[in-house]
Amino acid sequence: MSKSEIEIPKGSYAAGERVKLPAGAEAPFTIFINGVEQSDGVDYEISGGEIAFTRPIVKEKIGTSRWLAMYLGLWGTYRKNETVDLQFHRGGKVELVSDLPIVPYDDER
Repeated sequence: MSKSEIEIPKGSYAAGERVKLPAGAEAPFTIFINGVEQSDGVDYEISGGEIAFTRPIVKEKIGTSRWLAMYLGLWGTYRKNETVDLQFHRGGKVELVSDLPIVPYDDER
């Protein structure tokens, strides 16, 4: 599914379909989008040090005035803003990294 094939809500955008694995991350991996566990081979694949999703990750557009209003506590936000969390092993310990940065599409740099 490409970014042109999914419905992007107003105030949000398709940020990308990939995230980089943290340095030293080892399998097994458990991947979540907004707290929902994703399935290997169905929702994503891991290759070349990256997680490649089968659909775009949607992020919220936050302009200056909206950011200022949230910072001042005038109102919050209810737009779609997906986060990617990753549970993995590193150095014999289980680690969890929340809100991994999305690798942007080439045409949005």
